[in-house]
Amino acid sequence: MTQTTQLRCTCGQVKVEVVGDPIVSAQCCCNSCRAAADQLQRLPAATSIRGPFDETHFALYRKDRVRFLKGAEYLKDFRLTSGAKTRRVIAACCNTPIFLEFQGAHWLNLYGGLWPAGALPQPALRTMTSDLPDARVLPNDVPNYKRQSISFFAKLLAAWIAMGFRNPKVAVNGEFHVEAV
Repeated sequence: MTQTTQLRCTCGQVKVEVVGDPIVSAQCCCNSCRAAADQLQRLPAATSIRGPFDETHFALYRKDRVRFLKGAEYLKDFRLTSGAKTRRVIAACCNTPIFLEFQGAHWLNLYGGLWPAGALPQPALRTMTSDLPDARVLPNDVPNYKRQSISFFAKLLAAWIAMGFRNPKVAVNGEFHVEAV
């Protein structure tokens, strides 16, 4: 039997269900994730999304294994710039980051803060460490890749093949403009 995990935003208005294990659990150190964290953490009632090494923890799931059970009307796009191909989606009810999505991607990067204490899958790697001011501060508990690795892309490709090369759309209810943050 495949395990399901229920996740929620801080206030509980948005509930998400994920099926099975993630494609990979990773910590991202890229400039974009750190800039977005700076913006999102300034929102009222927002919680910190960065870890002790300035990284953002994500669990990457196939889109067909993510279901929004409640509160989809609260989901809003957040983009660093108007033309950004990456969108971060927050629950506007409590300003909780829910996921990051790359344009055309078949997976969602679900923010680690959605998991109940102790339930977040342990990271298998850190990526984009070359963007950090000093990557030498990172522990060697998992591989610390300067960029995305070939094995990282291989896992994403394998997931897409398993999905039959589909790319389900995830609808949101409006935008959160950078200027408004």
